[in-house]
Amino acid sequence: MADERADERADERADRRADEHIEKQLEPLRERIRVLDEEIVALINQRAKVVVDVGKVKARENAAVFHPRQEKEVYRHIEAVNEGPLDSAVFRAIYREIMSGCLALERKLQIAYLGPPATFTHQAALSRFGVSVDYVPVHTIADVFTEVETGHADYGVVPIENSTEGAVNSTLDMLAHSTLRVCSEIHHEIVHCLISNEPKDRIRKVYSKSEALGQCNHWLRANLPIVDLVEVSSTTVAAERAAREPGAAAIASELAAQMYELRIVERNVEDIHHNVTRFLVIADQDCPPSGEDKTSLMFSTKDRVGALHDVLGIFRACGINLSMIESRPSRKKAWEYYFFADFDGHISDPQVEDAVKRLENQCQFVKILGSYPRRFRPAGE
Repeated sequence: MADERADERADERADRRADEHIEKQLEPLRERIRVLDEEIVALINQRAKVVVDVGKVKARENAAVFHPRQEKEVYRHIEAVNEGPLDSAVFRAIYREIMSGCLALERKLQIAYLGPPATFTHQAALSRFGVSVDYVPVHTIADVFTEVETGHADYGVVPIENSTEGAVNSTLDMLAHSTLRVCSEIHHEIVHCLISNEPKDRIRKVYSKSEALGQCNHWLRANLPIVDLVEVSSTTVAAERAAREPGAAAIASELAAQMYELRIVERNVEDIHHNVTRFLVIADQDCPPSGEDKTSLMFSTKDRVGALHDVLGIFRACGINLSMIESRPSRKKAWEYYFFADFDGHISDPQVEDAVKRLENQCQFVKILGSYPRRFRPAGE
């Protein structure tokens, strides 16, 4: 027994010596990291002071605080100068929050979005504007437009289309009648999680909104075939109920799990992976060209044979790539439709100006919804 204790003490001494040897090697490296951290903080604050000066110029000239083209240029520049070993996605995440904090120094922005908190629209808004702005959750897409139109919010974030389910008609209808313009787009991958404080074999009920349950239907039938599936108004409400009910789980986002302190039982439970929703940022502002732009517009054709065919031929004749077209009832006359289209290019581009003039000659009605930088990539993508 004494020999065993002696061996244990010898082992402990050997472990301490090994730890001391490692610490001795690590200390100069850690000191170098501390010095670099101090330099990084100082440089970020220097950058912030320059942004404050930028904000003064914008205020004097009554210019918009949020500038999608300039932010895209920042991302493009940091990716160009990044030599590794960190991936550019890491720097996009870092700069997202640096720019969010700097925006708040210019002016604390109010961002309206289709709530409640922790929904995928909230996640998309966070990926675009960061954590240093104020977020205003509202109940409907129409409410988002109203908040921005009345000046209660500076910008709004609304879903426009999903890669598996198609267009969001409520947003199309609001764009038809609103004076706001589209100033940015966000592509956000929808990742559904099964979240709960219960292990999978003790889950008896799963809450979520109907669309989420439908998108996870095959996974649920294969993995939780006997549980009750309960539809609620949002994935956030689902997470809230899962947090307070024994035996309950929710299909919701990772952000909802964090907010309600739930464990992620399983990630990626959606039946079709890489399911992407496109969101629009709406505001009372136009965006100057960035060199990689998209334009959204709506039009109605004249009531004659081949009218839509002739309109689509204008895009081809002008060498413009048409990336989306959707139709919606005009609600003014039976069987009369508005068409919504997205295409490459900025409204100030000569070929786009030419196409719009031709459209105005061919159509009863043409409305430019906005030109904006093409496809914002969220941090981490």
